[in-house]
Amino acid sequence: MSQADTATQTGGHAQADRLSRLRMSSFGLVTMLILEFILGIIYNVYGTAPTATRSIGLFSSPDLALHVILGILLFVAAAVQLVRAIGARHALSIWLSALGLVLIVASGGAGLGFAGNGANGASLGMALTFAFALACYVYLLFALPSRSSTT
Repeated sequence: MSQADTATQTGGHAQADRLSRLRMSSFGLVTMLILEFILGIIYNVYGTAPTATRSIGLFSSPDLALHVILGILLFVAAAVQLVRAIGARHALSIWLSALGLVLIVASGGAGLGFAGNGANGASLGMALTFAFALACYVYLLFALPSRSSTT
């Protein structure tokens, strides 16, 4: 086997490993998004909703504080996912990771708006951007190869 053939096989395995890591990263983001949704629902049911005349502090209750902290961690994880996708040079992963990151940022913005005035539109914005971000990462979870299928 020539050096070129060995390099090609090594490069192929490296690419397969990068795609497998992207798939696992997508799984982590799906898990985090579901936990974020659960925390949001818990606050929605048991927390004090803001009104047009009274906002709430982002750390006014333990469940809301966890929701905010997990949201920040989601942003970081989504940014890392995008960097990994760019490093893997996988077009579908780049586009869906970028879209997922934008949707997570938009959901955070809607959450800040909701905490400020309790607007129904902001709550709807959080729900819709969550759903579309989740769809991006679930699609990647099924589209990218698993480690066992790459060997």
